[in-house]
Amino acid sequence: MASVNVHEAKTQLSALLKRVEGGEEIVIARSGQPIAKLVPLTAPEKPRQPGVWKGQMWIAEDFDAPLPDEILRTLPSLTARLVK
Repeated sequence: MASVNVHEAKTQLSALLKRVEGGEEIVIARSGQPIAKLVPLTAPEKPRQPGVWKGQMWIAEDFDAPLPDEILRTLPSLTARLVK
C-alpha cells in the first residue's frame, strides 16, 4: 500500500485517483502519521427485492413474548433493571 504526504496528495490528486481506480489503496499521512486512506469504491449491491424469502421462513406467534424469569436471571444487564 502506497503512502503519500498531504502536500503530495493535494498536488497529485488526479494521478492518485487514477491509481485508486486501478485498484490500488493509498494512505495519506501528515508528519508521517496516517490520517486517511483512498480506496476504490465497491460496486453497489443489488437492490433488495421484497418477498424473496416468502414461504421459506416463519416467525413463531410468541416470538416477542416476555422471556421466562429463569432466562432473565441469566442476563446480567437485565437483572439489574429487574431488581429495582
